[in-house]
Amino acid sequence: MRIFKTRWLVRYARRQRIGDASLREAIERAGRGLIDADLGGGIIKQRVARAGQGRSGGHRMLVAYRAGSRAVFLYAFAKNERDNIDPDELLTLREIGAAWLAADAQRITDAIGQGILQEVVNEDQET
Repeated sequence: MRIFKTRWLVRYARRQRIGDASLREAIERAGRGLIDADLGGGIIKQRVARAGQGRSGGHRMLVAYRAGSRAVFLYAFAKNERDNIDPDELLTLREIGAAWLAADAQRITDAIGQGILQEVVNEDQET
C-alpha cells in the first residue's frame, strides 16, 4: 500500500506537527475496516490525533483511498475550526481523488519529482 500527501497537506501537517506515523496509522485503521466516514467517490474521512491528545478533538483528514492499493491525503481541518466541508468542496475533492487513484505509476513518479505529491514512507524505508 503506497501512501501519499499533496503539497498542501505537507504544509498543513508541518504547521500542525502531524507526523507521517500518524498518517500511516490512519491508513492502517482504514485497511482494517475502521473508516471514520465514507464520503463516497473514493473519499474517506479519518481522524488523526493532535500532538499529545486523542483523535476525537483532533484533525479530520480527507483521503482518496483504494484498499490495498493507494491512499492520497488531500485535505485536513481541525475539528475546532470547522464541523465539515461544504458539498461543493467534497465534489472537487472527489474529482481530484479519482484522478490520483487512477494515475499510473509514471504520473505518480512525475508528481513526486515536481513536488506535487510526497510519499509517506515507513521509518525503516527512510534513509
